Amino acid sequence: MGTIWQPSLSQDHGPKYKAVAASIRDGVKDGMLAVGDQLPPVRDLAWQLKITPGTVARAYSILTDEGLLTAGVGRGTFVAAPKRVPEDDVWSHTNPLPESDAVNLLSPRMPDQGQVKLIRAALHQIADGPSQGMLNYPTRDAYKGAREAVVDWLSDVPLGPLTEQDIILAHGGQSAITLVLQTVLSGPKPVMLVEDLSYAGFRRAAELARAEVVGVEMDDHGVIPDALDAAARASGAQIFCTTPEVQNPTGGFTPLWRREELVRVAERNGLEILEDDCYRNGNPRAASYRVLAPQHAWHVSSISKSLTPALRIGFAIAPTHRSADLRRVSEYGFFGVAQPLAELTRIVLSDPRTREAAQRVREKIGEYVEVAVNILGSYDLKWDRDVPFLWLTLPSGWRSAAFCRAAEQQGVQIKSADEFALRDGRAPHAVRIAVNGHIGLQSFEAAMQRLRRLLDSPPEQISV
Repeated sequence: MGTIWQPSLSQDHGPKYKAVAASIRDGVKDGMLAVGDQLPPVRDLAWQLKITPGTVARAYSILTDEGLLTAGVGRGTFVAAPKRVPEDDVWSHTNPLPESDAVNLLSPRMPDQGQVKLIRAALHQIADGPSQGMLNYPTRDAYKGAREAVVDWLSDVPLGPLTEQDIILAHGGQSAITLVLQTVLSGPKPVMLVEDLSYAGFRRAAELARAEVVGVEMDDHGVIPDALDAAARASGAQIFCTTPEVQNPTGGFTPLWRREELVRVAERNGLEILEDDCYRNGNPRAASYRVLAPQHAWHVSSISKSLTPALRIGFAIAPTHRSADLRRVSEYGFFGVAQPLAELTRIVLSDPRTREAAQRVREKIGEYVEVAVNILGSYDLKWDRDVPFLWLTLPSGWRSAAFCRAAEQQGVQIKSADEFALRDGRAPHAVRIAVNGHIGLQSFEAAMQRLRRLLDSPPEQISV
């Protein structure tokens, strides 16, 4: 056999054939018998255990029927691979996740709408694939299929001319942002511009690049062009980072006419533009900056808000004439993502059912948003059914930090506007409420009711 498994018969298991079967099950469970290990021939094991060959054969037959063992005529009996998840219907049974008393609404969490089964099936396919994928260094040619799958996945986004050579696979959207900044920023004291309230990941990536971050004033349509122009001139910034489709954290949208104004400002000041599109879950509502400023715009996306953040799959796209620079930074930094992860990307994004799963996720998120709006909608609330968070401006009497503390005491965790502001910036008295698709709608509704009660009863004395 070549294993350290030692069969034993226990009287606790009744008849001897059951004892043999139980001993083999224990061996598999304890790791003494691994997938692919060959068991002794029937007669050899019978002689070793001092029982009849028929008893051993009966035990082997039971375990083969269970799927624990597999047998082939003339080959012997082996430990079988675990039974696979059926792939014919990924929609009928999703996997409910355990709930807790504390409701975490800090970051969006995607509901399982069939994508888990699709991912599991893809992982099985990779495990059964050629061994070279588990042994070789990443290569560009090996990842071509994955990049082509990403191009197809992004086919509904107006990105201008795009080929698989333009796609750089990254470890999630945050990794993609870091790659872009490493490619663009230069000099001893680089500067980048961000929206006054913006995704904290921009600032963290800037710290890694030793860059100074300058906030730019916004209005309801996004960054104000005159403010961007003044900030660019005063700071000598090299790049402007923005989230025009779904502004994080306010959920706002930058319309086409405003984007065109900002492009003119950027081109006048020699600014590169980094568009973070990770939060868009529906169809794009305007042309991307890569279309509007093809020589200066960089695009970042991921599957974290459409399918799952667990896999850390993201994409970075450079202006066409800078693709080689971005690829070089990726290869110099980590040689590229792991080959099994690239293959997983190819399989999952190529499966037509994945788009349906993403659509189901989007629809389910909309149900949570609707629940929140029905309860909190009488207050100053910004929302969109396709966006997995809501932006709540607090009524008089509440400060954001105090409201978040009070909410946590009620078992609901949310983010204060302070977490999206620069260290020296001013944050409004507002909070971001993320959708948590891991809990049921009833639990989410109960959390919204708790927040509503707090909103209805502000403290008599304002605390900070």
